[in-house]
Amino acid sequence: MASLRRTLTAVSPAVLFHKHTVCRAIQQQADMPARVHCATRYLMNSSNRRLSYSTQVNLSKSLFRRTLTTQAQAEGAPLVLRRDEGGIRWLKFNNERKRNALSLAMLDCLKQELMEGGEDEKVRVLILTSEGPAFSSGHDLSELTSATGHEYHKKVFRRCTEVMTLVQDIPVPVMAEVRGLATAAGCQLVASCDVAIAAETARFATPGVNIGLFCSTPGVALARAVPRKVAMEMLLTGFPISASEAFRAGLVSKVVPEDKVEEETLKIARKICDTSRSVTAIGKACFYNQIMWDRNTAYRHAEDVMVSNLQIKDGQEGIGAFLQKRHPVWTHNEDPVDKE
Repeated sequence: MASLRRTLTAVSPAVLFHKHTVCRAIQQQADMPARVHCATRYLMNSSNRRLSYSTQVNLSKSLFRRTLTTQAQAEGAPLVLRRDEGGIRWLKFNNERKRNALSLAMLDCLKQELMEGGEDEKVRVLILTSEGPAFSSGHDLSELTSATGHEYHKKVFRRCTEVMTLVQDIPVPVMAEVRGLATAAGCQLVASCDVAIAAETARFATPGVNIGLFCSTPGVALARAVPRKVAMEMLLTGFPISASEAFRAGLVSKVVPEDKVEEETLKIARKICDTSRSVTAIGKACFYNQIMWDRNTAYRHAEDVMVSNLQIKDGQEGIGAFLQKRHPVWTHNEDPVDKE
């Protein structure tokens, strides 16, 4: 990505995120084709190990570089800003004018960032945050008129599904730092994240029914995050719920004062960074696998995963460090324990 970043920095050097200009995406017109054509997912086998996907990621990177660089020269508007520090990667939505709408261009960039974050061994946790008074207003409705056409609509919702599933499928924990309003697909994104910290002033809604487009895809994530009747009331009425209501329903992990959101998010992110990346990846994948199964099948799977966890160096390093009353020295990979 170095050449991409150099090109984009040259296009719009004034745009900085905490003095780091590291990710740029281009505001996309409604009739433009999607820029990334590789639908990549992390797949898990029965022993919970990730299958190789490097070829797919490399193809996606190549396509993304070529199309994004061309559009950058034409438009130069950043949609997502990236910053790295101490194993934490922030991804900031940067389209305040459209209330950080999840346009196809925004989804393309977010998908690429999630894939790269999952692949980058230096990254321990991803934080999704936003610029302006809204976390995300959901899909860009100007892209969903009849003028853009059936195939374009299919592309938008398919890309959105890819992003939401990647949030849970990549080995790196994904956190949401929520200020302001998160509606429709924006609420869906919060529901999909592993951890969500919300400001007391945050609000959450799925109001599509009120404009004639029921929030069916947001309902998938919502139904897996909150009780059914809470989800249905939100979907049927579009009424927003407060941060405290979202916390009681299980949509967010914590609610804190507005000026403490970043601090609380960072505290949790740093704690995650203290653990083994490989062990966290094993545990995250197991968690999302087992919730899809019945209790007995889930237990059998989790048993196998814990036994496999003990076969890697970091599994034994952590136990050894605890017994010896010292800090563990993690490898952050899945190398097996050396045979005696």
